[in-house]
Amino acid sequence: MEVLSPLVSERIWALPVPAAAVKFLQYLLYRSEFGGHLPVRQKDMAAEYGVTPQAVSNLMGALGDLKIVLRPPAGGRHGNSYRLHPLAAKYQSTQDMETAFRQALTDIKNGDLPNLRLPAYTTAPPAAGRPSLHVA
Repeated sequence: MEVLSPLVSERIWALPVPAAAVKFLQYLLYRSEFGGHLPVRQKDMAAEYGVTPQAVSNLMGALGDLKIVLRPPAGGRHGNSYRLHPLAAKYQSTQDMETAFRQALTDIKNGDLPNLRLPAYTTAPPAAGRPSLHVA
């Protein structure tokens, strides 16, 4: 079983990035390990995804600006290794996701992890219950 974070997956359509970056995020979710580590180098991502390394860099940059994709601090492990933010990653189970979310929230409060920069709702979500559908 695989569980995707609802924080990003349910609002992916509202991300303030180009459609190409949203599509690339789907690729990153596919290629990522549970918890968000991306075991693929940018050069290899470009070859797999069928774009130039510069295009991957631009797509990663757009997602990085939202803190969906994180790069280790300078001098950190594997200089160019990336990972998905724990609040945007996939997990093996709901329990694993909840545990990771609790740790991520603690890390954000302690300043050890940046918070996601996702847009807020601009309109209220639909009310619960049956929608009022009419045929024109």
